[in-house]
Amino acid sequence: MTFSIVGFDPKTRELGIAVQSKFIAVGLVVPWAQAGVGAVATQSYANPAYGPDGLALMAEGKTAQETVDLLIEKDGGRSYRQVGIVDAKGNAATFTGEFCYEWAGGRVGKHYAAQGNILVSAQTVDAMANIFEKTEGSPLADRLLAALAAGQHAGGDSRGKQSAALYVVKEHGGYLGANDHYIDLRVDDHLEPIEELQRIYQLHQLYFGVTKQSDVLVMEGEVRQDVVHHLTRLGYLESTDVDDQILEKGLTAFIHKENFESRDLIQGHIDANVLDFLKGKELIGS
Repeated sequence: MTFSIVGFDPKTRELGIAVQSKFIAVGLVVPWAQAGVGAVATQSYANPAYGPDGLALMAEGKTAQETVDLLIEKDGGRSYRQVGIVDAKGNAATFTGEFCYEWAGGRVGKHYAAQGNILVSAQTVDAMANIFEKTEGSPLADRLLAALAAGQHAGGDSRGKQSAALYVVKEHGGYLGANDHYIDLRVDDHLEPIEELQRIYQLHQLYFGVTKQSDVLVMEGEVRQDVVHHLTRLGYLESTDVDDQILEKGLTAFIHKENFESRDLIQGHIDANVLDFLKGKELIGS
């Protein structure tokens, strides 16, 4: 009841998985990844051991295909299993057991493997593969999510939608560089799980992304008026008649409360994304 795509970005060395299923909390079962090693999607009567065991095999130097072969060789239930794997060199492999419920199958291409079971048709997997290929050069997470959405649009899971997940790893990609968990987002139960996953991914990028030079705005003219107006509306300023020092104090208070420290710029400047968020922020209780 699941379709997924595993992928690799040779430029950033990121490895990741995107998955959707008519199954609660699919992110707890299907996606496994380790920076510098590989990524695994285990599904269809999923054998959770395929995750850690597959990563361990790749850590020993096995390729994606060798890892798949070794995993299914010792699994008595392999005829019901489905798995997609990509290793840290971009090699990919997929396997679909002969007893997986129709439609079931997979497709392998440059740096990715897409697979699914109990699908409306093969078009779901083909759509995922095609979009992943066409978006080469974009961030890996964007490509994975675009592929997942394309798969759903092409038919998706024949039983419907319930949960989705996005998991991407890269060395020191986690919070403050303390671990490799770059993106780890889950929608456990939702009528539109992929759309919700895309929404929280955009929030993730807002909170943890860095300011692009093109997004740096000087707080003068209309920009300053907007900042003052909305900070006053939300209670961070007592009035719209403020000097630059008081304005900066109010803006800093807003940025710290909303956890935008990574987008806190030098005095007199504001990130365009922070300004957009400020404009759309509703007053609690309104």
